[in-house]
Amino acid sequence: MGTQIHPPFTTMRPVRAPRRISVTVGPRRGDFRGRDDKIIQAAMDYVARLGGGEVRLYAGTYTLSNALFPPANVALRGSGEKTILRQAPGGTTELIRETDWFEYCVQVKDPSLFSVGCGIALSSGKAEWPQTKLFTVTAIDGNVLYLDRRTDKNYWMCEQACVQTAHSLIHGWDTDDVVVEDLVLDGNRDENPLMNGNYAAGVFLQYCDRWSFRNVVCRRYNGDGFSFQVCDDITFDGCRSVDNAGLGFHPGSGSQRPRFRDCVSTGNTQGLFWCWGVCDGLAERCTLSHNSSYGSNFGHRDTDNVIRDCEIVGNGDVGILFRRETNEDRTPDRNRIEHCLIKDNARVGIEMQWVTEETVIAGCRFESTRPSLQPTAIHLGEEAGSVELRDNEFKGCRVAVSDARVVS
Repeated sequence: MGTQIHPPFTTMRPVRAPRRISVTVGPRRGDFRGRDDKIIQAAMDYVARLGGGEVRLYAGTYTLSNALFPPANVALRGSGEKTILRQAPGGTTELIRETDWFEYCVQVKDPSLFSVGCGIALSSGKAEWPQTKLFTVTAIDGNVLYLDRRTDKNYWMCEQACVQTAHSLIHGWDTDDVVVEDLVLDGNRDENPLMNGNYAAGVFLQYCDRWSFRNVVCRRYNGDGFSFQVCDDITFDGCRSVDNAGLGFHPGSGSQRPRFRDCVSTGNTQGLFWCWGVCDGLAERCTLSHNSSYGSNFGHRDTDNVIRDCEIVGNGDVGILFRRETNEDRTPDRNRIEHCLIKDNARVGIEMQWVTEETVIAGCRFESTRPSLQPTAIHLGEEAGSVELRDNEFKGCRVAVSDARVVS
């Protein structure tokens, strides 16, 4: 949903371009008045019913007890950093009755954590990778929570099943063509349970195409900042992911052509994590700094991506990691690192752990300002594949290129 161009109105010309509706939401003024997720969702649903358009949020702090679910062809625009969408305090309680995979309710030990309309996460600890599903509470009868849809997994007490008041702040599922601009998402990290970024995040999208984020800050979410899976053509301009408990930006499995321009990811566990099969992505003029482990991380079939004109600085382990996978058919190939500043990362600037092929590292500047920081600029593991190193500069690093590859 970009800017629409309308020809000037004249009496002799048929009008064939629609004008989309624009409504306002504010705590004390606006077409919709309130300060919670329900009032914002009502405004978006109203606009969607009229064919799409804009919901503009006035300055203020809005408390979210559930995610916002933008419909297709809707733009959600705030008023800059004075528009704050803040996650309500949450908690966790155990089940006191088993729920099977075909039910509409759960019975919980502490119902006081929940309210009608709130978002919840049901989790089971049985699997090696615990399964989590998100629901909305539609009614509460004593300690029984009724759900907006049937469960499709078993949630059993003997498998440590629990219920959390947990949700994304913005959540998209099989929805295309959405714009989000000029607002702050505050995850209230200290008062909410940790969420797996494959199920929820500050922004979580799955099976969504052509979403655009501009000047959006996601901070202090107890999980990933921005996470999306099986999504094509998702763009971020001037966005920031700050002090989240998980990944800063997580272009997830199967996503094609993600774009990150002039973005910042700092204070997370990893700055920019390329997941499985992410292809033809671009990170340009971004800063990936002071994350606790990696600035950026490539792996399982992440191919033909570019990191260009970025600053990867002060991360707690590796600046850019090409991680080891379990099968030689799953390598991240033909990725390019161009004209970046890679500085003062704790262990190494760029590390290639395995048989990645046709990587290009060109025109980058590697700096170390103290002997304990980034002593090695580039490390090529003994199984690393073909790498083109061209026109790079090294300052202060004890070792420019450590090449452990076995020469036959």
